[in-house]
Amino acid sequence: MNPSAASARCEGRSPEDELIDDWLFLSSDSASPPSPEVSRSQETEDRGQLKSKLISAWNSVKYGWSLKQKSKFSKSSAVIMFGQSYELGDHDEKERFRRSFASRLWLTYRRGFPQLEGCSLTTDSGWGCVLRTGQMLLAQGLLLHLMPPGWTWSVSPHAVKDDMDLPAIRRTDGAERGPDAKEEPTERGRKLSLGSLLDRPMEATHRRVASWFADHPTAPFGIHQLVELGKSSGKKAGDWYGPSIAAHILRKAVAASADLPNLVVYVAQDCTIYLEDVKRLCEQPFPQPWKSVIILVPVRLGGQDLNPSYITCVKKLLTLQCCIGIIGGKPKHSLFFVGFQGMCSVVHIIIVVLSCWMSVLSLLLFFPWPCCAKDDHVLYLDPHYCQPTVDIAKENFPLESFHCKYPRKMSFSRMDPSCTIGFYAKGQMDFESLCTAVNEALSISAETYPMFIFAEGKSQEEEGTYTPPNNIAYIQRKTERRSVDTSSSMDEFVLL
Repeated sequence: MNPSAASARCEGRSPEDELIDDWLFLSSDSASPPSPEVSRSQETEDRGQLKSKLISAWNSVKYGWSLKQKSKFSKSSAVIMFGQSYELGDHDEKERFRRSFASRLWLTYRRGFPQLEGCSLTTDSGWGCVLRTGQMLLAQGLLLHLMPPGWTWSVSPHAVKDDMDLPAIRRTDGAERGPDAKEEPTERGRKLSLGSLLDRPMEATHRRVASWFADHPTAPFGIHQLVELGKSSGKKAGDWYGPSIAAHILRKAVAASADLPNLVVYVAQDCTIYLEDVKRLCEQPFPQPWKSVIILVPVRLGGQDLNPSYITCVKKLLTLQCCIGIIGGKPKHSLFFVGFQGMCSVVHIIIVVLSCWMSVLSLLLFFPWPCCAKDDHVLYLDPHYCQPTVDIAKENFPLESFHCKYPRKMSFSRMDPSCTIGFYAKGQMDFESLCTAVNEALSISAETYPMFIFAEGKSQEEEGTYTPPNNIAYIQRKTERRSVDTSSSMDEFVLL
């Protein structure tokens, strides 16, 4: 996506500009013809809004079509998603996977929301995909924080939905109702399905979490708030946001929210999680327990392309229940990674057993086995489908557009090397278990270079004043240090 066009329109508007806009709404009978300068200003504004609408329409057509194209999954190998394994060859397991995937919050491009401050943009189409994937990662952490373990959305896609228009029943007084009187549907209203009536407390929390990501200036994690917080990092609406910048914006958003007093976000520095810093954030005066923590680790897994040696480690991290996903994607195309489907274990065993016969091994490698190389894919949610803004002020506002029924996957080799990995720990014991499990997973990449590390003590810089560099990543390999240009990649920076 090229955000330059949107960024060019996002300049500050003076009070005189606002007066001119109001004056232009007057009828021709009560005002003289506008000056050429006013006409040019309004024409530029109209052109900008028209271009924004055309970009939104194009994304809706482009990604709306691909969204409905179902990815093919092998029944021979398990699907791993958020630390859970699903055998798709079993009908019950397949249904469990479908319900779990459809329960994840899906945050996409939106159009028609209130103007972002300082510009005329009413959509984030074409530039806000990293912020949307960041929202999805945070939403997954909030579901773990607020919902019971294993929660899934109670409404089945094949049954009546909460956000579905249902005919309201006209109630008549007993004096007016005759023996043959029938209840007739009147205007269409919104009602809760039976499943939600039985699960009302969880449904209320589910709706509340979704409302926090609404496209409105008052939403604590909405696009307006994230753009506003990004200004301190030199970003504005219409700019490209990298995964690392998004991580710091999410930290600031949670810190500024009054709705989550017992949750903090820690962002690793220089690919290092400093245990003392985490402890300082989470500890509370006795007898209050530790605060829950979301840990975000910005990393770069290669130069221009993904280093294949890290794929095994990424897959290992995605098998952990404490992992809440990855802000990643393809170059300049952000996606939210939630799991993977790996190589068929049976075929892998056959390859190992026959590895001593080079001729047979060569045949196996070059023959297009359906469940071998083709199954090594990462699962994702795509934010690029542009949807209308949902009015969360309405009672029982629609929830369908916040959930996706179609899991998608792509080859690990297409993954951009710049990404941010997320983890969640409910309390101190969970954090200690997280450190143990993640360290074990990271040991896989220790022979090359660990993706990130845990360190005792605290960082050199204060967390609130840390400002990462731009465009150049320094990749350390023992005594060798070299710079890599990352201008064509997802992110502006990352230190390894």
